[in-house]
Amino acid sequence: MSARFIFITGGVVSSLGKGLASASLGALLQAQGYRVRLRKLDPYLNVDPGTMNPIQHGEVFVTDDGAETDLDLGHYERFTGVNARRSDSVTTGQIYSTLLTKERRGDYLGGTVQVIPHVTDLIKEFILKDTEQEDFVLCEIGGTVGDIEGLPFLEAIRQLGYELGRERVMYVHLTLVPYIAAAKELKTKPTQHSVKELRSIGIQPDILLCRADREIPLSERRKIALFCNIREEAVIQALDVGSIYEVPKRYSEQGFDRQVLKSFGIADKHGTPDLSKWDEILSRIQNPKGEVTVAIVGKYTGIGDAYKSLSEAIDHAGIANQLRVHVRWVDAAGFEKEDVAKTLADVDAILVPGGFGERGVNGKLAAITYARENNKPYLGICFGMQLAVIEFARNVLGIKDAASTEFGPYTDKNGKGPLVGLMTEWLRGNMLETRRQDGDLGGTMRLGAYDCEIAKGSLAEEAYSSGHISERHRHRYEVNIQYREEFAEKGLVFSGMSPGGQLPEIVEMKKHPWFIGVQFHPELKSRPFAPHPLFAAFIKAAHKGKSSQKKKAA
Repeated sequence: MSARFIFITGGVVSSLGKGLASASLGALLQAQGYRVRLRKLDPYLNVDPGTMNPIQHGEVFVTDDGAETDLDLGHYERFTGVNARRSDSVTTGQIYSTLLTKERRGDYLGGTVQVIPHVTDLIKEFILKDTEQEDFVLCEIGGTVGDIEGLPFLEAIRQLGYELGRERVMYVHLTLVPYIAAAKELKTKPTQHSVKELRSIGIQPDILLCRADREIPLSERRKIALFCNIREEAVIQALDVGSIYEVPKRYSEQGFDRQVLKSFGIADKHGTPDLSKWDEILSRIQNPKGEVTVAIVGKYTGIGDAYKSLSEAIDHAGIANQLRVHVRWVDAAGFEKEDVAKTLADVDAILVPGGFGERGVNGKLAAITYARENNKPYLGICFGMQLAVIEFARNVLGIKDAASTEFGPYTDKNGKGPLVGLMTEWLRGNMLETRRQDGDLGGTMRLGAYDCEIAKGSLAEEAYSSGHISERHRHRYEVNIQYREEFAEKGLVFSGMSPGGQLPEIVEMKKHPWFIGVQFHPELKSRPFAPHPLFAAFIKAAHKGKSSQKKKAA
């Protein structure tokens, strides 16, 4: 049987949770025994989100094959366990880039190139590509119905409904049912207008997901069904929940998965889906055996989506240890040395995440110094590892001008080069990869999965229970291997290296309870059912340190 396609659109306002709805439906269909693949179609003109400000767009999620994508692909992976690929994310920028390349090459034989059929054909080609092995392909359309940039995508999925037939295509529309406090009423009119807009394009939704902060009365659901030309049972409540990991169960209770299968004319494969693993996750979240507080010292702390995978990985580590993890977000840009003790004294662990640019560096360095000197468990990710090396060089080795060329020009006084700099070439397997200082921003990155060899007897090996790992990267600058011996003499060792021994991947401090920096982004591979071992070990160390402090105080 050829793959069936489910298109998820949103209306009324953005940020209603299309990504979570798509991920949850994927998980429910998996529980019915089906193979699923999830894709994201983003209407913005950027080629990818790699150069977009995290404060505006949220985090950049990186796949194993090196694609910089929307954060919703992180939801897809965490909920389904299916690793996303480069072919699972497309933007208007990519579509037009491909289109113009084809036009310049003469592929259109001198014809007039237009949105219909040329743009829409490329969108359809993306949607259909490499789906032969899947039972269901879920495609989320970014933005909101009515956005001008989204029209070609909506037209493309309308055409697919016509070309593939209703037995292979269905449409799910997520809308808002707001509560007006002054009137003490839930209002269905925004949903009606959103569906009207969608129908004017030629798409009749099969299922409506109605976001609300309270129960939607049956009378209101019937009203929505009547005015939107949808079966009453296909109006699904999408109510607020305490944890995102409740969403699949709540949707199943509302009959979301059953209505999807009914729309395709197929019966439940196994009856009621087995959601016991989700029950176990929720039980661990709701019944912790202890708690710890972790300070995250970053530069994008004003918006949660900027560190989405990171906060999820910390939650997963809490689940693994059955602990409630409280996160204290610390803005590194406004963090001065005099603030350190009063801000971090009562936290159980400190984490410095990745980032780009010099803003906030001094605050991050101050936090690292505090973690090192006060034996607080520390995890440095990407830039957080590089800064840990710089802090150690300045304050332990006495190399006062230790820095990264990311901060500016470097004077090479000792002939070893900068402590952290832009490496121009390295081996990936048998392939030589190169980058240029003046290349496109995306072209200067080390992106995607790379192997790492871990030293025996190290903290990292203990955490991973393995001497060989593969992790995802997203960075430009590398720690200079020529300083390795000087660091080791003072207790900071390079415990993880690239297979060729050129690139430091993990550093750790010997005379410290738990201090690790990693060049990669472990948060990108963490799952609620498979918490990342590095985060699990970090939170375990935080709890151990807290228990030790309590014993000393007693």
